[in-house]
Amino acid sequence: MSNIATIEAPTPVSPHALALAAVLREGGKPLHRFDIGELSVEVRTTHDSVFAIVRRAGAGGLAIRAAYLTVPFEAQAVCASPGEAARLRLTSAIGEHVISVTARHDALEHLRITTRFTPMQAMVLPFAPRDLYPLGKNDDPLDVQGNVEALQRGINTGLLYFSIDEPAFGNVLYVQNLTASNDYFRATGTKPREAVGGAWPELGYDLPVPSSKADPNEVALHAGEVVTLSDTILVFRHDAPPHERESARRFIQMLGSAYRMLELPPVEYRDWVDRAERSARDLDEAPEATIRHYGHRYVHPYVAAEYPDVMVQMSVVAALHDWGKWRGEPHPLEAEFKAGVRKFFDPKLGTLRRYLPNVGDDKNADAVDSWYLYHPLINLGALALDGDEDARALFLDGIDYAVKAARHFDYRWPVQFDVTDFSIIEETAPVDGRGQTDVGGIYAWLMLQAFELTDDKAFLDEARAAIDAAMGLRFNINYQANLTAWGAAACMRLWRITNRDVYLEQSYVYLASFLHNAVIWDSKLDHAATYETFMGVTCLQDAPYMAMYECFDSFVAFEHYLSDSGPDLDPEARMLIAEYCKYALSRAWFYYPDALPREAIADKQREPNGHVDRALSFPLEDLYPDGQQAGQVGQEVYGAGAAFIFASRAFHRIDGAPFLLFCDNLLRAVERTGDRVLTIHLDGGDTCVANLRLVRSKRQHLTKSTLTTAGGDAIRAHATTRDRVDYHVPANGRLILTWE
Repeated sequence: MSNIATIEAPTPVSPHALALAAVLREGGKPLHRFDIGELSVEVRTTHDSVFAIVRRAGAGGLAIRAAYLTVPFEAQAVCASPGEAARLRLTSAIGEHVISVTARHDALEHLRITTRFTPMQAMVLPFAPRDLYPLGKNDDPLDVQGNVEALQRGINTGLLYFSIDEPAFGNVLYVQNLTASNDYFRATGTKPREAVGGAWPELGYDLPVPSSKADPNEVALHAGEVVTLSDTILVFRHDAPPHERESARRFIQMLGSAYRMLELPPVEYRDWVDRAERSARDLDEAPEATIRHYGHRYVHPYVAAEYPDVMVQMSVVAALHDWGKWRGEPHPLEAEFKAGVRKFFDPKLGTLRRYLPNVGDDKNADAVDSWYLYHPLINLGALALDGDEDARALFLDGIDYAVKAARHFDYRWPVQFDVTDFSIIEETAPVDGRGQTDVGGIYAWLMLQAFELTDDKAFLDEARAAIDAAMGLRFNINYQANLTAWGAAACMRLWRITNRDVYLEQSYVYLASFLHNAVIWDSKLDHAATYETFMGVTCLQDAPYMAMYECFDSFVAFEHYLSDSGPDLDPEARMLIAEYCKYALSRAWFYYPDALPREAIADKQREPNGHVDRALSFPLEDLYPDGQQAGQVGQEVYGAGAAFIFASRAFHRIDGAPFLLFCDNLLRAVERTGDRVLTIHLDGGDTCVANLRLVRSKRQHLTKSTLTTAGGDAIRAHATTRDRVDYHVPANGRLILTWE
């Protein structure tokens, strides 16, 4: 047998990377230089680009393309505006580019490069190469090693998180502020789907350009109108993280730093109390909302569509329970809906089935998604921990099967299995070849509930086993957003119980994966211009839409996360969670069809026999950051719980006061320290702003009020009407409210 020599093929190289390498070898005079901490920045032109070259002495660097032109141009440094490190103007036959560079060095070094373009005449821009190149010790983009941890998913935040390992430059977070480019996207009919990514070493932003088949008259930039082509934020750390937990914590820390550099969209006050009352009325009175079986009343998952299922039933029951506690008396629907839950229980198997025994032949009665097995139990557990003995009994009846399933799958669950024998129906999701990777998080939360109810350490051991099994998944831990949020909460609770720091650290892995799926930009694409997207999270690892159920269930999970945390929690993690909750209270309003224009709602729904009724106060399942019509999946009756959750968390009843206290940050405590005095503790980001409002109660009149900081500084009302007094307050700290 003859010997065959093989030659390993070299990695394909972009001509743009080769051109950059040649330019940097040749040297030349930079347009501008400045330093940020230990980093030096040099702004340099090539024949077709302007680059900012960031270096750390002896440790490599980055080249960031600030502009790309296919025609000759002249570049000059001009007088910088306040706060800028540099400003450049490029003039050419196609128009004018203005590049603004800002730099900061507080806890971390930051660089922001914003490029605006004014075309001389109507034009369609051609392809532009990506804008980010890691550099080796000799400024060589072809002699550098590193690892990309996370990049943009779908049309979510345009981010890239990576490390440069050789040379040891460290961690970098790249964020493309897509909000700034809304005018460009709308003018050109483009969408920044998976626009931030690339293949090493050519990374960064791929500016979307119109299809060559598009009518130029419809996709051209307008002469004389300024558009932002890119708004790039970079945050730096000088060493590589030693493990995934530290990598996740740094991602959160660096994302928080980038977040503070954004111009945040406003939040609006939403009357969730009125929405909750309307939702309860429609649950009770709308014939499309419920159906009777076995003498009990069950909730339709969608308006007039789908068979009752146990997750839906328990989700609504649990939310009604919280709403009843807030009201001061149980809502009658809670007991009515709860009465039929045991009919889902299969005493032979010892588990809650997804469907009732009389489910139609078009459903596989034995099939269950892995997370569906556990989610109804955590809502039963919440009721049991609040003293509901019937819920406790059913919870304990089903807990052994829950453990048996987890052990059978070795804490790595498939997408769907058969409850009778654990045979796998669907092992992995087609998009990524993974199972339900974050089910271990919600299972761990369930086990911690069981531990609290029984004091049986075996349940604590189960929680630890589930969380331990997920270690190593890094940014692939997210399958469904709310499950990931519950995983973070479970880790935080485990840390509190065991005092083992590894679980606090692992909570950052869940949180980082959740935030990786966030939409940290304010999309104005197509129909998205009529609703809010900022700080939303797409519901699945591959879903193109944000969903109401995942939104408010994550809200509840994060309430627990913050409640169990303390001063050891990373400040940026606290801030980002608080901001998610704040924006949810404003953004979630647009899931309701009466808050959207008719043309923004799909005429046809995915669910058989389903439809959208704008008169019913139930949310649509789906809102799309890319501006597709909402409600393509359907109108969630099970999402009715959102209004009950938001109302009971954001509005606080004060005995004897003529108002409800509203705050769009979760409050650590509200204490009555006098007849007409409240001490209020907020638990949000140190530099963020919360909205505190006094909302007139029915048949009451607002009296004069005074709000001060703990130091005695008066806070003036931002706005005052007959029905409300609005304050902008620090999101973290102690306030004193008095009223007459």
